[in-house]
Amino acid sequence: MGRLLDSCDTTVSASYRLFGLVDTTMGAETFDDDADRSKWLLPGPGLVYLQVPSEVGTTVIRLESWTSAPALPPGQWAGCEEVEVDLPEGELGLQTVDGGLREIPLVLPSPGTYRMRWQWVFNPDAGPFTSPLQGCSDVLATPAGHEAALGGEDQFCLVQIWRTATA
Repeated sequence: MGRLLDSCDTTVSASYRLFGLVDTTMGAETFDDDADRSKWLLPGPGLVYLQVPSEVGTTVIRLESWTSAPALPPGQWAGCEEVEVDLPEGELGLQTVDGGLREIPLVLPSPGTYRMRWQWVFNPDAGPFTSPLQGCSDVLATPAGHEAALGGEDQFCLVQIWRTATA
């Protein structure tokens, strides 16, 4: 099991039902045009965007850097997906369409290829939340148990990152 190297907590307000985690050297890149919009995560070169319901105003996000794959965190989650991404510099920022790029203080060991596990929950008191996925308009589950992490916001997202290969 992996060891936690670094973590940071912040908030982000999605725009156009998206926010992304990007390598800050990637400039104005975006996810692949052929990204599967029926999935929550939309990868691209040096970045990953998460689709969020239009009802979400603010997301609390916890980012964790690990030596290797961490154990799955406890509790029930509304969703979970993993993706692999190349991070040419390993300097990360949060990106939104309207808000631009904001650097974050998460330290990664080095540039390289990383695996990211994204898990999220929605605030049961703020719903209902409707799926943003292409071809789906389901009302989403809002499991309890993450109230402290939500801090009253609409969504809590945990992103765990570990290196799979060096650049």
